Amino acid sequence: MNAPTAGLTQAAAATGKPKTISRQLAEFVAGFSYDAIPESIVSRAKSLILDAVGIALASTQYDFSHRTLSGIRSLGGSGDCSVIGMKERLPLRDAVLMNGVLVHGLDYDDTHIRAIVHPTASAFVCALGVAEQLGRSGRDLLTAYILGVEIVTRICDAAKGHFHDFGFHPTGIGAHFSCALQTGWLHGLTAEQLVMAQGLAGSTAAASQEFLDEGAWNKRLHPGWAAVAGITVAHLARSGFVAPTKPYEGRFGLYKSHLSHLAKDVNYGAITSGLGTEWELLGVAIKPYPVCHLIHACGDAALLLRKKHQLTPDRIAKVTALVPKETIHIIAEPVANKVRPANDYDAKFSVQYFVATCLARGRFGLPELEADARNNGEILALAQKVEAAADPETRFPNYFSGGVVITTTDGREFRHHEPINRGAGDRALTADEIEAKYRDNAQLAVAENRVQEIRDIVLNLESFAAREAAQKLAAG
Repeated sequence: MNAPTAGLTQAAAATGKPKTISRQLAEFVAGFSYDAIPESIVSRAKSLILDAVGIALASTQYDFSHRTLSGIRSLGGSGDCSVIGMKERLPLRDAVLMNGVLVHGLDYDDTHIRAIVHPTASAFVCALGVAEQLGRSGRDLLTAYILGVEIVTRICDAAKGHFHDFGFHPTGIGAHFSCALQTGWLHGLTAEQLVMAQGLAGSTAAASQEFLDEGAWNKRLHPGWAAVAGITVAHLARSGFVAPTKPYEGRFGLYKSHLSHLAKDVNYGAITSGLGTEWELLGVAIKPYPVCHLIHACGDAALLLRKKHQLTPDRIAKVTALVPKETIHIIAEPVANKVRPANDYDAKFSVQYFVATCLARGRFGLPELEADARNNGEILALAQKVEAAADPETRFPNYFSGGVVITTTDGREFRHHEPINRGAGDRALTADEIEAKYRDNAQLAVAENRVQEIRDIVLNLESFAAREAAQKLAAG
């Protein structure tokens, strides 16, 4: 570390003031090890990674992945880092960006409910790329991944959901800091260097939700871009680049700059509380549907009532979708875009289209995001009958509660409410259910023998070198 940086940290220590948040995180990360992680957390981590890898493999079959790869290759050429499900080898930062797009591109990846963040899409791709490049072990890869999940969830949880209120996508904000710390851990940075890395991440963290109004592709970039930024600032910090020490609580820190007057609500203690003893990874939910996690409970409720009462679209006069009021502007507005989605991203963030499709088809998977479904007259007519309303029984933000009230053409009313969305809390998907989802996604891209081989690698990740594992996840 260079002399100016050392002087800054020594001066801060000499004041006797409470440690900054970045200092507390840095010291925790610098002293962290695989042996500190309970086996149950390691096991769950591997299930989350398996889910992410399956989604990444499925994404290779979609146009957005190939257009992304084309753009990336035109910038940096070839490298020595692997891309999941693809033959290309890219420079480190390009590889993590590409892998982030693959994991997050279908909006089918996991979510920490309370923090409203997609942790694995950034934490895994960052850990995978850096560990592969450095020739680290599978145990180190897992450790760095778990660190990333624990930190990004806390940073976003502290905001109490307010990032969305100001048009920011939390994953593309909090993950800049967590990826910096993951990278720093893998490189063996000192606590002082890790403080600097976080200070630098404070100048890279921003992710607009403007994509919502046009169904644009920006969101797909956010997790991988966070990993690119995290890797970059960790290397700058390693070289002695001087950064501010209060990127979280400072006068122009993360929350004050992004949350305006609502910064007063931030729970700064949540960022460091329970580190190493209370595992936020257990609060990460696997998605049963490839749409915004905020509306899943409505889909489950609609499917239940459809089956129970044998409802068909011609018998439905009106549907009220009950959602957390804080989310209506994301998943139900503007109404014109939501009732007739112009593209798959419009559809993913439309409770009207999602509920209508569940009621019309009795299912919702990746095929229901394709053009033939989005242009289906029966589905679109039913979507016009769906209205969103604030859920009076919501348990948001602890869970993405929701339900539907269906009024039939003969005046009957049926209702069902899901207080805890499937996949979360005590309704978490089991390891077997996660594996079934993985297989459904992976088989879209690879043969059955490869589906099994990749599954075995992920679930035994600690037995492989990171480089070997990464190369086996790529196409042969």
